Amino acid sequence: MPLLDLLSPLPAGLNLGLVALSILTSMISASAGIGGGTLLIIAMAQVMPAAALIPVHGMVQLGSNAGRASMTWRHIDRRVIAAFLPGVVLGALLAAWLLVRLPSGVLELTIAGFVLFSCWGPAPPARALGRVGTMLAGALTTLLSSLVGASGPLVGSFIKHSQSERMARVATFSACMSLQHLTKAFVFGVAGFVFHDWLGLMVAMIAAGLAGTWLGLRLLKRLSEAHFDGLFKWVLTLLALRLAWLGVERLLG
Repeated sequence: MPLLDLLSPLPAGLNLGLVALSILTSMISASAGIGGGTLLIIAMAQVMPAAALIPVHGMVQLGSNAGRASMTWRHIDRRVIAAFLPGVVLGALLAAWLLVRLPSGVLELTIAGFVLFSCWGPAPPARALGRVGTMLAGALTTLLSSLVGASGPLVGSFIKHSQSERMARVATFSACMSLQHLTKAFVFGVAGFVFHDWLGLMVAMIAAGLAGTWLGLRLLKRLSEAHFDGLFKWVLTLLALRLAWLGVERLLG
């Protein structure tokens, strides 16, 4: 276990557990389209220092999403990415300047409400999915990603309406999330976070995540469009309900 001890300031057993969890959560994201990143940050929050949680999670998710995007690059909607990228840059600049939280609980409830409405409410007007709407979505979700860590449910609810085919949805979602997580190296570097102390764990979790992505994509290819759409919607719903519960707890606490 000496090698595991060197991965991060955490004990060897916890390092091993996080590497194994990276395989599982990447498999979930690749096969269900979403959910793995949120599950991972919930688990990491139980064992990691608060100051390291979002930047380390961001780098691990960058590796996982970039790997998934590279494996599905033919299905990426490049028009969405071209419109999303300027918003990502704007959101990252705002996050580096701001790096504060809204009142505890409010942010979680707001995101949960938006995601639930996007899953079960009427489809948004076409102009909301146009270039300006996509850019604004990129800015807002990147800002939230740097403040609360996991913006996947919010990005997923946007991609759900812009992409109808399952491979395009997974590929475009992965590319958007890769861009968002890439900005965290800049945002938290500016804030003074020392990535070097956690480099070994991040590399190990990224490598494990690539294995999980490969397994998840094999499962995805066996799902029908109808089954994938239902799975994607229900995973989003469960994540939103969890956020709502967390928001209520924080408001009442």
